Amino acid sequence: MEHVEAVVIGAGVVGLAVARALALAGREVMVIESQAGIGMGTSSRNSEVIHAGIYYPKGSLKAQLCVRGKQLLYAYCEQRAVAHRRCGKLIVATSQAQLEQLAQIKQRAAANGVEDLEVFSAGAAMALEPQLRCEGALFSPSTGIVDSHHYMLSLQGDLENAGGMVVFHTQVDHVTPGAQGMVLSTSGGDQLSCKTLVNAAGLHAPGLAERMDGLPQACRPTAFFAKGNYFALTGRAPFRHLIYPVPEHAGLGVHLTLDLAGQAKFGPDVQWVSSPDDLQVDPRRGDAFYAAIRSYWPDLPDGALVPDYAGIRPKISGPTEPAADFVISGPQQHGVPGLVNLFGIESPGLTSSLAIAERVAALV
Repeated sequence: MEHVEAVVIGAGVVGLAVARALALAGREVMVIESQAGIGMGTSSRNSEVIHAGIYYPKGSLKAQLCVRGKQLLYAYCEQRAVAHRRCGKLIVATSQAQLEQLAQIKQRAAANGVEDLEVFSAGAAMALEPQLRCEGALFSPSTGIVDSHHYMLSLQGDLENAGGMVVFHTQVDHVTPGAQGMVLSTSGGDQLSCKTLVNAAGLHAPGLAERMDGLPQACRPTAFFAKGNYFALTGRAPFRHLIYPVPEHAGLGVHLTLDLAGQAKFGPDVQWVSSPDDLQVDPRRGDAFYAAIRSYWPDLPDGALVPDYAGIRPKISGPTEPAADFVISGPQQHGVPGLVNLFGIESPGLTSSLAIAERVAALV
């Protein structure tokens, strides 16, 4: 049986960042991925936004790792010439009642260490973005966008340059304790042992935990799938900054984001689904998009939105529950030596990826 010092399951942005950190620390690292390439799950189906760390509860992992991860990610992109832009975003109140929510958001951001938010009057916000209609806004200058695939390719390159490797088309079916650590059984009938195992399987991380012998039931969360649909805007983008409404319960509302080519897209909405493979965009959901977008861009033309793509948030809290924090579950939590499970790494997972990698590397 082959033995590898450290195995990371999942070649999404977080798995690659973790594997890179372990390899740069001198560990022998293998990444195991069930798909044909890197980042083919949640990592390729998101808004590609570098978040500032504004919305999350004080002291939460999401708050800590987003703020730290944002700093690390901007520095990394500049050092590696990964395409990105600090375009900034406006969080807009579209009613007088929401102005109070903006004040609460600013207070929460400050508690998280995000001190650069600026309060804009309706006039100031609409002077910055003439197509916008609002009652007031917060401006976040440190929010940006990144070419996530370019970023993941760079992480993979760092990993491989440090001696690590990525193995594709390989599904881990079972994990059992062994003499040299943990034994991984794959769908191809092969077995591999490792001293350190990181479960970074994203949407499939809770399912993989169910196939791990010796893991306490309390450390096996239930997976929930919150689908986010995106619609692309035909024609030229009307804004130069990202535009976000005041957040909703399960997401950040139907917001406008830009890619590095200047193309605008709207989304994601929140649609609870039973399968992580439910990725088709129903064109009929566009009706609700028009209504939501026109609350801050009333001049959105009829017929201007076309179905684009969908992603699934890997949640570990359900529709009626408060949003769960990131879970980084190591030996101190579950008692299995050398094992780290990553659960519920939804947004801001992309922004937080290098900070998550720091945290995991310190655990193992």
